[in-house]
This record gives sequence, structure tokens and C-alpha cells, in this order.
Amino acid sequence: MDNDSEQKVQQKKEKPLHELLTSSLVDIYVGAESTHWTIHERLLTYHSPFFSSIFYADDKKEEKKSRGNKSYGLPDEDDYPFELLVGWLYSRSIRQPKDEKDIGPLLDLYLLSEKFQMKQLGLDIVELARDYYHSTSTYPGLRRVQYVYAETDEDNEMREMMVSSVARQLTTSEKIPVHWAQALQRNGQLAVDIIRAIQQWHIEERSIPDARDGSRARGRQANGLGFSSVEREGESVETAGTDDTNMGVESLNSGMSDVQLGKSDAEE
Repeated sequence: MDNDSEQKVQQKKEKPLHELLTSSLVDIYVGAESTHWTIHERLLTYHSPFFSSIFYADDKKEEKKSRGNKSYGLPDEDDYPFELLVGWLYSRSIRQPKDEKDIGPLLDLYLLSEKFQMKQLGLDIVELARDYYHSTSTYPGLRRVQYVYAETDEDNEMREMMVSSVARQLTTSEKIPVHWAQALQRNGQLAVDIIRAIQQWHIEERSIPDARDGSRARGRQANGLGFSSVEREGESVETAGTDDTNMGVESLNSGMSDVQLGKSDAEE
């Protein structure tokens, strides 16, 4: 069964909202200032195995699950991503990103979905990000990829989407942006994953130049140079603010630290 079929089956099995708005409520306190959210318990636990294990403990039978108001604190989480999460719970929708700076909060929300084991929410966010980059003819920036890499493990949908997109960007461009060259030198796993993404394209061998064939000039540029060049410092649109010495862990919410990307790095 393909992914689309699996999603359709899952959607058919999901309970409608009115069946999840029971009288039992839970109190969630978010952030350093303990922002208070009152959420329908059944709605939250239905979509999140994480919260189900917290509020239902080890009780296996529905009738034995304790009732009444319960509370849980999330002091290390930010308010806005959790607000987006609550909005998704009750509306099953997320606002479409209009600008690149809108991707930051979406990634924070995605990490919440991973932490709270909210599979469908995570898939919805990946599709929103995928659609944004495709519709705007742009690619994920280095800082976005760094952030996802720092906070996720292998076999992650968002990581796979971003790495595959970057693989296409680098493969179809004539130059490697300097910040990407530096990032690939620092992080061998990222370079390996890009190669793995290219391998999954299953490109026909006859369409790939063979440098071993001495009868033709293969794998060389027309001007006689070797590999495609790396952009000089300052040429890339993403150079500013990308001098990370590791795969950064900074949350990239909207703000002055975010660089607006009008076109892909390869097009600049």
C-alpha cells in the first residue's frame, strides 16, 4: 500500500471532532510564564500517544481511566508553536506559509509533533513545507537544514524532504554555494545523505557521463576545467548568518535573524 492509500485509510478511521469533545478537560502550562491552556482531554490524548501515556498512566481499560481535571507542565516549550498545535487539534488545519520566515515556526511545530508523537500533524507540516518550496521555486536554506538535522534522527520525513530538495539544488546548479561547501566539509553525514538521495532517483547509467571513457570528454566542462566551482565568499544569498561551526540548534522563528530567500541558492 502506498503512502497516499495509507493516509486515506487512516483518515477514514479517525474519529470526528464532536466525538472527541467530551466533558473531561486537562490543563497544560507552557513556557517560562506558564501560559495556561485548557484542552479537551479525549481530543488531546486521541491524537497524541505521549499525552495519552501521561494522563491515562498504565490503565488499559477505558472505564478505569481516572477522570477530572488534570494538569501537565511544558516549561521548556515556546508559546507560539504550542498555540499552532492547539489550533490544529481543533481545526485540523495549519496556515499556509506565505514567506520564508514562516517556515521557522512550522519547524518548531514539527518538532513538537515529533515529541508528542502526533504523526498526522507531522505529515501535514511536511506537506506544507514541501508545497511552499515547490510553489515558490526555492529550496530549504542551510540554517533550516541544520536545525532539522540537530533535532531529528534518521528516517525522518522532514529531514528526508529537505535533504532530497538540497540534493536537487546542488545537482542542477553550476556552482556550489560557499556556505554549503563549508557545511558539507564539516558534516559528513549530511554529504552522505545527499548522495543517498541522488541514488534514490535511479538515474539511467547511459545519462550519466563516464569519466573512464577516454574517447569523449566526459565529466569536464567545455572550458577544460574540472569540477564545477565553489562560489566565492559573498556571492551566496545565504552567506550572512550561516557561519555555524556545527549543525546548529537555534530555533529559527520569524525575526531579523531570518534571511529572506527570493530565489534558490543555485539561482543567485
